[in-house]
Amino acid sequence: MFHWRERVPATDGRGVDWGFTSTHGGSSAGDFATLNLGGHVGDDPIAVESNRTLVANAFGVGRERLLFMNQRHGSQVVVVDGPWQGELPEADALVTTSTDLALAVLVADCTPVLLVDPIAGVAAAVHAGRPGMMSGIVSRVVDAMTDLGASSISAAVGPSVCGRCYEVPEEMRAQAARISPVASAISWRGTPAIDVAAGVVEQLRARSVAVQWIAGCSRESEGLFSYRRRNRTGRCAGVVRLLDAHHELDGHNKEHHHGKGQV
Repeated sequence: MFHWRERVPATDGRGVDWGFTSTHGGSSAGDFATLNLGGHVGDDPIAVESNRTLVANAFGVGRERLLFMNQRHGSQVVVVDGPWQGELPEADALVTTSTDLALAVLVADCTPVLLVDPIAGVAAAVHAGRPGMMSGIVSRVVDAMTDLGASSISAAVGPSVCGRCYEVPEEMRAQAARISPVASAISWRGTPAIDVAAGVVEQLRARSVAVQWIAGCSRESEGLFSYRRRNRTGRCAGVVRLLDAHHELDGHNKEHHHGKGQV
């Protein structure tokens, strides 16, 4: 179910349970096999809800408390303290101080970012594609978390399409480079490319955020959904939940699934 997951119990503040899902462990079929969490891609809605319930259960919350958003490739940030009432908000980042919510971001090549300040008790999930990176969405999220008391933020940057696989026109690469020079890349074919995740990591570090950069290219890995590899495909998710001091972690003080890179 997970490409990477880490669970750390509460000590002086909140604990954290966060991770990035893989393509495995769900009930979807065909192009969406098997753990598709995207409800807008043409998959059977019953299978999608079954998959989302599996993930909610893994994070110890009810399905209604695993919160998704209507992602728009923008920079809108929404602060939330309970389950949605009515339609999902149009946003590309969710922020909460609640320990009984799990925040989710859907991706199939874009960069998922999870952030937490366990001492202040603030968490966020961010959809950072090329437009989001260029509009500075991660900085807007850091501002929103700071407004809620965060002062020492850590981030997990999930797997996404890598710089050698994200070919773009030269002008598009130049535009990205003006925002974040490290985002300028060359594809494996020697053509202009963009490394969105590198730009996101640079922006996070500029705001003094400690970053774990999780290894993996979505286009190169069959264990991750990729729109660039196959247009009709599912969506993986990054999910984060704050834990209170009484939350049990099945006897584990800290749990990891798969490897991670650090910067």
